[in-house]
Amino acid sequence: MPGDSSTDLTRLRIALTVFFALDGFIFAGWVVRIPAIKQQTGASTSGLGLALLGVSAGAVVTMMLTGRLCRRYGAHPVTVICSILLSLSIALPPLAHSVLALGAVLLIFGSAYGGLNVAFNSAAVDLVAALGRPIMPSFHAAFSLGGMIGAGLGGLVAGSLSPTRHLFALTVIGLLVTAATAPTLLRYDIAVPRTERRTDTAPRRLDARTRRMVIVFGLIALCTAYGEGAMADWGALHLRQDLDASPGVAAAGYTCFALAMTIGRASGTRLLERLGRSRTVVFGGGTAAAGMLLGSLAPWIWATLLGFAVTGLGLANLFPVAVERAGALAGPSGVATASTLGYGGMLLGPPAIGFIADWTSLPTALTSVAVLAGIATLIGATSK
Repeated sequence: MPGDSSTDLTRLRIALTVFFALDGFIFAGWVVRIPAIKQQTGASTSGLGLALLGVSAGAVVTMMLTGRLCRRYGAHPVTVICSILLSLSIALPPLAHSVLALGAVLLIFGSAYGGLNVAFNSAAVDLVAALGRPIMPSFHAAFSLGGMIGAGLGGLVAGSLSPTRHLFALTVIGLLVTAATAPTLLRYDIAVPRTERRTDTAPRRLDARTRRMVIVFGLIALCTAYGEGAMADWGALHLRQDLDASPGVAAAGYTCFALAMTIGRASGTRLLERLGRSRTVVFGGGTAAAGMLLGSLAPWIWATLLGFAVTGLGLANLFPVAVERAGALAGPSGVATASTLGYGGMLLGPPAIGFIADWTSLPTALTSVAVLAGIATLIGATSK
């Protein structure tokens, strides 16, 4: 780039931050309407779990394809297209009136969601390399901030707007934000040329040790995504069903989680610079395990909300670290591999928690999040 490359990188960072925030905003809008959609479709707990499987299944199916598309056409155009698709598909869930129909529309929604996540994470990995600083958590902080705002607004309108009107409004917002931000992202698509050497070096991506490390980071992402998915899909229902919280308070559960993740990720760059990646993963996994035990087993609403917040702080930087390292090693293919493994956790999470909840109880099922966070801690402690 010419002499103003620093300004160009700043513009790219702002544009990518907006897309991360929009993704979290739209996803949280869906999350807080899950109890209403459950009632609308007449789904059982396990039936809802199977329907929610559509989100993760759609994401996993498209992630590896998106990685290849990013390598061929560039991460920026793919980000814009996937953002448009996500904005359109968020309006579909309220149209479903059976578990089967809900699973089908969530498959479409999940495909767009998964594609967008691989695309903008690939673009962010390139930008991290160009800037030479571990700023990946700041992008994920924007995702969490968007989720917090989306959940907060969703809780406010839950009693006055139907799911159909609420989620259609998210479609309009998503398309407007994408239209406003896309020109910047497309204009500076080649603003990070330093990454070309890394992402185009096929032998390194195919190296056995590199692939092993990508899988290790993918397993950390898996354990983390399982927890994030559980909080998104089951947190509000746990508060509403097991603790008799009002719809607004139930929605606040995910808001607390998202707020804590935002705070944790906003300080993630400084934390990574001080502790390094391995110790950040170990500390975060241990914190998340303790927080989720409190959040799932506490008999008081305030303690559950506190536990959700502590869980958010603990999980905050695990996924960004895992995806950034996988991308640094193997480019978009590494991001896609780690993301696919990560969403494998979300793929297993909804039905696993649903079935365990049917066999035992939802609080007991949610303790599995603490188990997976503990496994992430062990992986972080033993990986180099």
